[in-house]
Amino acid sequence: MTETTAAPSTQLGALPPAAVNLLAALVEALDIPHPACMGGQAEHDRILNERVMYARLALRSVLAGNTLGIEWDTNYLRERLAEHPPTTYVTHEQAQAALAEGKTWTEAVTLPAEDDR
Repeated sequence: MTETTAAPSTQLGALPPAAVNLLAALVEALDIPHPACMGGQAEHDRILNERVMYARLALRSVLAGNTLGIEWDTNYLRERLAEHPPTTYVTHEQAQAALAEGKTWTEAVTLPAEDDR
């Protein structure tokens, strides 16, 4: 049996702030809430696909060295994420909160009117 040793780990605090900020933006891009029901799945997936595309572009740009700087790529990514917010479908958390308020399931999974958002 051979002995294995773990590779030394780098703590988050040891990374440059620009790298930490980029990692946070990548998590922000990918970690969007699940839809409350199948009716919101297509919209969730559409938004997530857009956000994944911009996350991949940022990573490719940084890793290829084709960048104006990590800070620029991070800001660009966040600007694109703001254009694709996960607000056009009802999330599981939103539905649960509506049910706790006494709404019916149908009311809980229906988006409010545009004026109420």
